[in-house]
Amino acid sequence: MRRVDWRVLDARTQSQLLRRPAQMASSTTASAVAAIINEVRDNGDAALRAFGERFDGVELAGFTVSDAEFAEAESALPPDLRAAIDEAAERIAVFHEAGMTAPYAVDTAPGVRCERVLRPIQRVGLYVPAGSAPLPSTALMLGVPARLAGCPDIVLCTPPRRDGSADPAVLYAARRCGVTRVFKVGGAQAIAAMAYGTATIPRCDKLFGPGNAYVTEAKRQVAMDVDGAAIDMPAGPSEVLVIADAGANPAFVAADLLSQAEHGPDSQVLLLSDDDALIEAVAGQLALQLALPRADIARRALQSSSAIRVESIEQALEVSNRYAPEHLILALRDARQWLPRVTAAGSVFLGDWAPEALGDYCSGTNHVLPTSGAARFAGGLNVASFQLAITVQEVQPRGIEAIGPCAVELARAEGLDAHLQAVALRLQAVAS
Repeated sequence: MRRVDWRVLDARTQSQLLRRPAQMASSTTASAVAAIINEVRDNGDAALRAFGERFDGVELAGFTVSDAEFAEAESALPPDLRAAIDEAAERIAVFHEAGMTAPYAVDTAPGVRCERVLRPIQRVGLYVPAGSAPLPSTALMLGVPARLAGCPDIVLCTPPRRDGSADPAVLYAARRCGVTRVFKVGGAQAIAAMAYGTATIPRCDKLFGPGNAYVTEAKRQVAMDVDGAAIDMPAGPSEVLVIADAGANPAFVAADLLSQAEHGPDSQVLLLSDDDALIEAVAGQLALQLALPRADIARRALQSSSAIRVESIEQALEVSNRYAPEHLILALRDARQWLPRVTAAGSVFLGDWAPEALGDYCSGTNHVLPTSGAARFAGGLNVASFQLAITVQEVQPRGIEAIGPCAVELARAEGLDAHLQAVALRLQAVAS
């Protein structure tokens, strides 16, 4: 990680320091993704087969996961892993069910009842990465809230392995959530398939899930197309920002930074501290802990990451809110007292004993979170993400009598005579 002193940087250098790697290569990524999307729209399953051979190293005759494959996947998993997936699923459900939005009705005037009713999105598409690292936890994070929302048709795409199978843990986690329509397709081509439909993969109303820069860009492009699909949020590449004081444990901080750096070379990790000794100690721990199977990936991510010396923890929070991280770890004494100062973050981890990895797996919160600064205006995935809120108005004759004159005056002020007439006719009918 490069080491910089925030206090001596000019405004332009500060802004550049907080740019994500994916943002710096966005134009190249965008054109490559557009070509993939167009190919899938034009050639459907044939394009998916060609991209599968090119990107995943396997040419599939069909993409659909069969009942036999689900059964084989379950039997192939060690009992301890099955138990861990079951345990995590239950905890995720407990948290998300507690936060579910409720319908409501209120009389805003005598004879005027206004309601909000909830309906599940009819067909949703879930994307579960499984390229360099299969993520059964993502199947849980997407599948559990989709089930709680009552979505009647759930489609899931995940990249195939070299032998043409889907990752067994991903399949077990999907079926644990009641998701049985799974297709072995990955990358930007999977997003295109779920957005526009092919002969095999149905067109979906809204797409969910994290991914690399190509997947995230594909989601952005289909969401901008009137013929495409809605999306949950920009969710990838991964990022974490750690604010640590002099009392933080350097080994813990380094481990948290590496846990995000190993996601992919386009991930980004930032350390902010007001203590030079802590920054130095974390650098030493990073060197010690880099003996990882995915060390090369982590090293590449660290090249675009920074350890930033700030004047104070207050300044660190200001920088963090400006960056709006996907994950924010407050490795601080009395961490909770600083929480009110956080105005932009996907998910916050308080204190020394809350590693970000718990949120990735089994604390109960969702790990599908806004990235690339989207935490300034969007929150993480929840049950409401899979629902539509529809408002209803029921008006009795006494209701139009009570509030109709208000509407007439506003329509007159706006010069919308047909609006005025629609209300005035009813007022006349009630009066007669």
